[in-house]
Amino acid sequence: MATIDYNSLKKGGFMRQKQKGKFSLRVGVVGGNLSAEGLATVAKVAEKYGKGYVHMTSRQSVEIPFIDFKDVEEVNAELAKGGVRPGVCGPRVRTITACQGNAICPSGCIDSYEIAVELDKRYFGRELPHKFKFGVTGCQNNCLKAEENDVGIKGGMIISFEENECIKCGVCEKACREGAILFNEADGVKLNAEKCINCGRCVKACPTGAWKGESGYLVSFGGLFGNKIYKGEQILPIIKDKETLFRVTDAAITWFEKNAKASERFRFTLKRVGEESFRKDIQKAYEGK
Repeated sequence: MATIDYNSLKKGGFMRQKQKGKFSLRVGVVGGNLSAEGLATVAKVAEKYGKGYVHMTSRQSVEIPFIDFKDVEEVNAELAKGGVRPGVCGPRVRTITACQGNAICPSGCIDSYEIAVELDKRYFGRELPHKFKFGVTGCQNNCLKAEENDVGIKGGMIISFEENECIKCGVCEKACREGAILFNEADGVKLNAEKCINCGRCVKACPTGAWKGESGYLVSFGGLFGNKIYKGEQILPIIKDKETLFRVTDAAITWFEKNAKASERFRFTLKRVGEESFRKDIQKAYEGK
């Protein structure tokens, strides 16, 4: 009987099951999107090589259980014909999750899927001391729970106000859930910038366009949602452009790669090493230095 290289199989998305010689294959999915052709291919493989069903994972991926070891190469070949790639497991960058963002969702401030695709091209499968997760959510509704991820990206807006376009309807005050906007007939509209969370609801609600919004990225670091739970921290102002965003994500993943011990998650590396050096590296990346 052939020796089974479990580490190689895990790297290729095949996870060992409790049933001897059986594997659950994690399919490569980016931002929760899988084409109709891809879905049909996955269904065909599940029928032919599995038990005729798939499992939808908590991170927007699809797994095909009960694949026999002897069928691994055939399964990969069948998937490739339908434009489907295997996912990854183990100590590397995992599936990039994302909501539908402003391409579809009225609440979205950024194109979450576009960012997920770029992150995937940049980092997917990169070997690291431990698994590393990115999550992209389009707005402060936070459907993807960005702060649960090692690096979370949340859409926001940098807002400004054109008083001459305001008709004093007060809709913006009602739309703001943070109490950052106050309105009365005598004084008009006043913004408390310290309370503003860059959600952009005022921009979306304003009937005349008096509130202007420039899309940006709110980035959190060090989230964890497993045996230990930590909320990722936002340590930078809202980021205005993708070039800066990717400098920051590059700096974060490089810092983790250099400082982490084997099998140590990002949050625990930050805790052990101390956040000061990380914050310095991230600030330099943010400033383009």
